[in-house]
Amino acid sequence: MRKVGDWVLKLEDVSSGYGFGFSLERISFEVYSGERLCIIGPNGCGKSTLLKTIANLLDYTGEIFLGTKKLKDYNRKDLAKKIAYMSQITSIYFPYTVFETVMLGRYSRMKSNFFKTESKEDIAFVEECLEIVNITKFKDKSITDLSGGELQRVFLAKVFAQEPDVILLDEPTNHLDIKHQIELMEYLKKWSKDTNNIVVAVLHDINLALSFADRFLLMSDGEIVSHGNKDTILNKDDINKVYDTDIKKYMIKSFGLWTQGSA
Repeated sequence: MRKVGDWVLKLEDVSSGYGFGFSLERISFEVYSGERLCIIGPNGCGKSTLLKTIANLLDYTGEIFLGTKKLKDYNRKDLAKKIAYMSQITSIYFPYTVFETVMLGRYSRMKSNFFKTESKEDIAFVEECLEIVNITKFKDKSITDLSGGELQRVFLAKVFAQEPDVILLDEPTNHLDIKHQIELMEYLKKWSKDTNNIVVAVLHDINLALSFADRFLLMSDGEIVSHGNKDTILNKDDINKVYDTDIKKYMIKSFGLWTQGSA
């Protein structure tokens, strides 16, 4: 049983989208402190739109709450202390060092002054974030010289530097090899456990999602089809209908190929 007063991210009848149409229709769910929620579903079902809506990057109807306060009641700086959004890596435009890039995550936490000069505490905290994701040795290196896996760890450290209550991740393992996918999700799992805060991630790899999350949101055509734990999601016909294939059968068959190879 959860204790009364557990911190929560809550959506009530939220609709959102682009232009004049809505691609999300009346979305409602809650995520409690310490939970890791994975949003799954086929391409174009509204997963990324949902993340951007929670990050307050898209207009919406309905209400989103952070604790007891409405999302719309936060100013931009205070919201940055609550929610960190990490999108897919596309292009890099500025040759900042690793340390400088991660320090950008401290901006909302710095004392109010025109130049936003970092304090000794800010520097120490950034050093700690670099250590968490094991990139201290790269701190003086330009991010333009990093591999995809290294760069993704830099942006994750930047997110940690914000000290958010909620981290939103849109395909964080995209373009990463298996080793770096596993490492990245383990960093996030540890952060969630250590801080008792929330991670909401969009993942295409269902196996990776199963190893990471404790709750799931299955979406199709801008709506929630199913919401619950692993057993709730996997033991329903909903997931097969959404993906138009027998997901569980496919996964078991794939696992069988590994067991045959080890015989």
